[in-house]
Amino acid sequence: MPNMTIESPTGELPAYVATPTGPGPFPGVVVVHDAYGLGNDIRAQADWLAEAGYLAIAPDLFQGRGQFACMVSVMRDERDRSGPTFDDIETARTWLTRRPDCTGTVGVIGFCLGGGIALMLAPDRGFAASSVNYGTASKDAYSAGFLRTACPIVGSYGGKDHTLRGAAARLDRVLTEVGVDHDVKEYSHAGHAFLNDRAGAGDHTPALFAVLGPIMNNRYEPEAAADARRRILAFFDRHLTQDAG
Repeated sequence: MPNMTIESPTGELPAYVATPTGPGPFPGVVVVHDAYGLGNDIRAQADWLAEAGYLAIAPDLFQGRGQFACMVSVMRDERDRSGPTFDDIETARTWLTRRPDCTGTVGVIGFCLGGGIALMLAPDRGFAASSVNYGTASKDAYSAGFLRTACPIVGSYGGKDHTLRGAAARLDRVLTEVGVDHDVKEYSHAGHAFLNDRAGAGDHTPALFAVLGPIMNNRYEPEAAADARRRILAFFDRHLTQDAG
């Protein structure tokens, strides 16, 4: 069943699993949600990855608890680079590798808050590729010292995202400096969260984000989203399928 729970050091971890058609085995992808939590849009992100041949799991890092308190907790873990958030993601990654229909090669993809976590997970966390979408993280995470041992990274950013000005160029420059394979692109006409069609998915927008959305230029951009997905899949195909083969 798509909605399930798996055992984690933090307890029962709710998750959404999208499985490709066919016999497999398939490469895996852990989908890390944004500050909205595990909603319909994130399930849709897992679904398009499954349609492309990836066994995708989206763990509910909030575990059904209060959104604001959980968001603060996840941000604290991101700052510390450890804690329940990373334990739950490692549980999801390990769960994928142990499935008989998974090749054992696993990537990670994240959006906004989850994009920052996907960046934090790139060095030395067992992932073969990371998709960082408008990753909100500290400047240290965008440094050569941190990313020197990172797995290959595909990054997508919006040029009209006022919260991440210069982040795409900085990430591209640092990954070039340390010799990590990457594909980083900034979409000049897009803002923050341009890959997330929450309204189309039927997700409710909490009051806090209704206020912050216009400030961050949150808006789904179909053309930019389609191109970003094309790049992500091409990058994942190269590093999760071809390299693993």
